Amino acid sequence: MTEYKVTGTEVAVIGAGHAGIEAALACARLGLKTVMFTLTMDLLGNMPCNPSIGGTGKGHLVFELNSLGGEMSRAADYAMLQSRMLNESKGPAVHSLRMQQDRRKYHDYMKRTVENTQNLTVVQAEVTEVRVDENSNVTGVLTRFGAFYEVKAAIICTGTSLAGRIIVGEAAYDAGPDNTLAATALTSALLALGIKIVRFKTGTPARIHADSIDYSKLEVQYGDAHPVSFTNEYELENKSVCYVGYTNAETHRVIRENLHRSPLYSGMIKGTGPRYCPSIEDKIVRFADKERHQLFLEPMGENTKEIYVQGMSSSLPEDVQKAFIHTIKGLENAVFMRPAYAIEYDCIDPTQLYHTLEFKEIHGLYGAGQFNGSSGYEEAAVQGLIAGINAARKLRGEGEFTLLRSEAYIGALIDDLVVKGTNEPYRIMTSRSEYRLLLRQDNSDSRLMKKGYEIGLIDEKRFAEFLDREKRTEDEIYRLQKTTIPYSEKLSDLLVSKGYEPLTGGIRAADLLRRPHVTYAEIEEFDVTRTEQDRRIIERAQIEIKYEGYIKRQIAEVEKFKKLEEKGLPADIDYSKIRGIRIEAAQKLQKQRPANLGQASRISGISPADVSVLLIYLSTNYGKDDQ
Repeated sequence: MTEYKVTGTEVAVIGAGHAGIEAALACARLGLKTVMFTLTMDLLGNMPCNPSIGGTGKGHLVFELNSLGGEMSRAADYAMLQSRMLNESKGPAVHSLRMQQDRRKYHDYMKRTVENTQNLTVVQAEVTEVRVDENSNVTGVLTRFGAFYEVKAAIICTGTSLAGRIIVGEAAYDAGPDNTLAATALTSALLALGIKIVRFKTGTPARIHADSIDYSKLEVQYGDAHPVSFTNEYELENKSVCYVGYTNAETHRVIRENLHRSPLYSGMIKGTGPRYCPSIEDKIVRFADKERHQLFLEPMGENTKEIYVQGMSSSLPEDVQKAFIHTIKGLENAVFMRPAYAIEYDCIDPTQLYHTLEFKEIHGLYGAGQFNGSSGYEEAAVQGLIAGINAARKLRGEGEFTLLRSEAYIGALIDDLVVKGTNEPYRIMTSRSEYRLLLRQDNSDSRLMKKGYEIGLIDEKRFAEFLDREKRTEDEIYRLQKTTIPYSEKLSDLLVSKGYEPLTGGIRAADLLRRPHVTYAEIEEFDVTRTEQDRRIIERAQIEIKYEGYIKRQIAEVEKFKKLEEKGLPADIDYSKIRGIRIEAAQKLQKQRPANLGQASRISGISPADVSVLLIYLSTNYGKDDQ
């Protein structure tokens, strides 16, 4: 095929899913001429699995992305069908916002946004090759149509399209998500560059017709009375309800009797699937003692009859899928619109990347999203944002941008991937963060918005509003700490009703709030100096006061963590020659080349004893100036 050259572009983004969009928008908004490739325009911002944004841990990522200037948060608010705050019965560290989305409305919003962004061009074409020069610098990307785009950086965000293969029972064929084209040529080109490729698998459940469901047999799941926004730019209103159903003994019997037809157990599926989002047949086998499994019926949009059957992912044959769905109360007459399917795809071992998400061995090549071994729209979006920021900063001659585990869930996510690697599709969870009380949803702006402003993705107006909100929050915390509420029998009775000792005199407002079962709203009538405040200010002030002691302890832990992160490991260390370090540890350190002791300590198989040996080695062989 005859090639022709396309010039005038600085960054190529390969893929237009959630990672690709954030990467491309970040580069373009930071002034770089950017081209984003997609196999089809219909994949732009597509939700091939659950049409929802947020969830446990994932909601934190979206708030953080919003604080840094990303776009997913705005699209989620715009396309919201139902909003629910998860884990409200638990502490604020694990409160996580989840929104059901109108799938088409979300796609339309993102397509409109990228089409109207200066410096950004969207092209429908398959990228078949990334080229580098003799010094391993990216020089450009080639499309299947023979167009060679000269660029200085490329960001690969291929999602599940890279060598994608859909599997339903005994049927299997090359395809990307939603029966789109698979990207079939890029894998071999990446292997030729020396990139290690692995094979993962994910799946999605059937979609059924809304009018074929008997809702009287199901539990109704309403949205929150006062929906919380990711951005506070929209007045949100719940537009839909969801429903809850359950599998039963008959469902499980049908699945067990057809396990021999499952590609999961026949050996047809080779890729590793997600541990925390197993298929229904996997649940039946792994949790054989459970009498039932929960499922959720969730709308795909306002103007469609498609209903998503969450919790019922499967790769069983279509006839088996229909048989087990029809055993569920309320779904006896369910009409299938799309069958469930599994999809295998190629991705990379993410330990090949720096924390900037740039490949260690190829300058100017970045990876983001499921290409890096993660799962989920939210994990993809934040990686795309970080990769885009770093590609832009590198080409502008600016310093790299990374986040510590103690600064953001984004930092924990990327650190887990590039330091520990993953042998299955990685999913963020609140339990993955050691500092989750510091990394709450309510304080993401305080943690990250200044960084977003300094990078150039938060504008002056928004930053000024943030500074004003921060001052008002600090003022409210100070007022609560200094305000004494006089004794009253009614207040004393309130405390007694909650199991506390009766009051004997006045009490500071902050001391009242430190009591676990006393809320800001409950003491309003006694707190006469209070003025009307924004919901975000109230929430933040209450949490900062109520959990002050715990927060101080986590801050102290962060300081200890920083000391390890500050002890750099020189690039020329030969770990095999360090006396006292175990052979396994030396081999892993030699392979991954961590930048500092903190990263070294988080590599799987590195023990505290190995870290102690490294500390002694550093103090003996390297002066302070070298560290």
